[in-house]
Amino acid sequence: MKTLIQNGTLVTPAEMFTADLLVDGERIALVGKNLPVPADALVVNAAGKLILPGGVDVHCHFDLPMFGTVSSDDHYTGHKAAAFGGTTTVIDFVSQDHPTLEASLAAWHARVGGKAAVDYSFHMNITHLYPSTLAELPGLLAEGISSIKVFTAYNNRLRLDDGDIFRVMRAAGKLGLLTLLHAENGDVIEVLTAEALASGRTAPEWHARTRPAWGAVEAVLRGASLAAQAEAPLYVVHMNAAGEVDQLAYARSQGLPVMGETCPQYLFFTEQDLQRADGAKWICSPPVRSRPDQERLWEGLLDGTLQVLATDHCPFYYDGSKPILYEGQPVAIPGKELGKDDFTRIPNGLPGVGDRLPVFWTHAVGSGRMTPMDFVALTAANPARLFGLYPRKGSLQPGADADLLVWDPDKKVTYGVAHSQQRTDYNLYEGWELTGYPEQVYLRGKRIVDNERWLGERGQGRFIKRDAFTEAF
Repeated sequence: MKTLIQNGTLVTPAEMFTADLLVDGERIALVGKNLPVPADALVVNAAGKLILPGGVDVHCHFDLPMFGTVSSDDHYTGHKAAAFGGTTTVIDFVSQDHPTLEASLAAWHARVGGKAAVDYSFHMNITHLYPSTLAELPGLLAEGISSIKVFTAYNNRLRLDDGDIFRVMRAAGKLGLLTLLHAENGDVIEVLTAEALASGRTAPEWHARTRPAWGAVEAVLRGASLAAQAEAPLYVVHMNAAGEVDQLAYARSQGLPVMGETCPQYLFFTEQDLQRADGAKWICSPPVRSRPDQERLWEGLLDGTLQVLATDHCPFYYDGSKPILYEGQPVAIPGKELGKDDFTRIPNGLPGVGDRLPVFWTHAVGSGRMTPMDFVALTAANPARLFGLYPRKGSLQPGADADLLVWDPDKKVTYGVAHSQQRTDYNLYEGWELTGYPEQVYLRGKRIVDNERWLGERGQGRFIKRDAFTEAF
């Protein structure tokens, strides 16, 4: 099957230019002006539209068990939501639930089953250092996994001590694995949480107040220091505080290969949202912060200190006791109501995989803060480069997978839960007026979204084996 997209304005991190784009099968075959029309080609007139590479979201959690429930999007519903929002490749996290990495990975592949609706890959969490764990790391690359994640929080569950983080980073760096870091201070969180509960402070805002920004700031610098001593690259996930950006900038000024991401929730919401009557909707870890933090995060995106806009997509129902209709069927999954009287029992996580591109476009490009080229870099090309997917993903080059967006920069949408397609009962951006939206979405040459129509199917997504880490920003 061939598709010729004519007269669109192609957007790459380096330039915008009007051209035709020919898709042959699953790949981009040609890019150029006035390309001849093959006899068997479907012709799409994209005049007045932009052609973007499909979004790459490198921080997602699907079907994740937490607090006696599970995140409400699985590897079909979450992937479908991603597609409607213009994202065609996602990376999920494998929980280290078994004594071997091989068994943990096999369990996560089984969890996906035949559900995947866009292309996907995995990061491997390293939350226990068993005698065989370091020796198993080379096997990850053989399986196409080139990144691992460690935590400085979640004591007695996910956290490794600094010595073990150093050992993991050192081994990973030698192999070409990129280490991801969740940066908070687990010890301080433990103390402050116990004090809050003892004082009867159980409302949602205390989730943020027991996870102070200084703990994240300190953990970023500590992580960069450990990475420097381990001679390993580091990528700090879901950065949310101004001081974190400052510490990352300092580490980068010293020539260290350290990079970072932020997420839309940290650009648009603050601790004040946790004080609303429905404040549980905004509970995530790390928490949303303050307006000065937001401005510093924007600066970090604009000046290159931060390289990626991801989502940390991990949705839960606000009230899981009431079913919603999903594809015509009622679905109810316990959610944030589990912690209505205790913030420590509220599942931590927000929907976002379908919201990222439309919301960010309006407030980054539409506002004049950045160019369409910057947008493509932060949401597609940079994450693909960092995580061993480029130029197959995040690119409009001949030979790349034909993951394409026909983007209407003028389309106006009153956004909310109906548009986002995420399987939950609320949307953080309900009622927001957006300008700029994907009109058509292609996955490896197949059109899977046409305006409001879903043309994709369960099981069409493929696991993508990624290359070793080679490119620091």
